[in-house]
Amino acid sequence: MKIATSLTDSAVLAELGQRLTHRRIALGLTQAEAATEAGISKRTLERLEAGEPVQTPTLVRVLRQLDALPALDALLPPAKPGPVDALQRAGEVRKRAPRARKSAAKDWRWGDE
Repeated sequence: MKIATSLTDSAVLAELGQRLTHRRIALGLTQAEAATEAGISKRTLERLEAGEPVQTPTLVRVLRQLDALPALDALLPPAKPGPVDALQRAGEVRKRAPRARKSAAKDWRWGDE
């Protein structure tokens, strides 16, 4: 199954769990071995593979143990400034999101109309 925006959160977690299960099996590891090497309990790994929510550090530990951590880099690559930002800022890195611009043409009323 392809992970798409149309899937529910639980469906995405279930697909992720299946993929981790297949990866673990391909490496020839039992759940107990993989959990021990990742530093988590076997039950936590079972929950992750079943598609139940787990804490982010737990997911990172399992991905690291299954040699799949570099996939996170592809998931969210480092942000790069756009060409206009690069020219305007001349190498300065943006530290905050831009403010929402206020529309000059508001339909303003007193409220008792």
